[in-house]
Amino acid sequence: MSLLVTQLRNQDPSSPMDTNQMIAQTTQLAMMEKLNALATTNDENFSLQMRMAAAALVGQEVSYTDADGTELTGRATAVSYAGPVPQVTVNGQPVALDAISGVTGAAAPTA
Repeated sequence: MSLLVTQLRNQDPSSPMDTNQMIAQTTQLAMMEKLNALATTNDENFSLQMRMAAAALVGQEVSYTDADGTELTGRATAVSYAGPVPQVTVNGQPVALDAISGVTGAAAPTA
């Protein structure tokens, strides 16, 4: 909207902007605002889905690849949402949700 207002303030009085062109620009700006709002909502939804997926892993046996490239398996015991990607605690070690490659089910109870 501020762009449209600036254009109207700085237009040449001897050659004013065409009304149809002004309406088209206003429509385009409104569409851009809605697309930005939609993108923000989409990002928030994705973040919520990651949080729900991470929480669902607690108590599950999961597989992941560590920094050395070794495939490890362990029980997920906690989740942290402190960073941009949830961290799942597996065998006492934080593992990024996107590093988890598989879920095998609930861990067997230990005696």
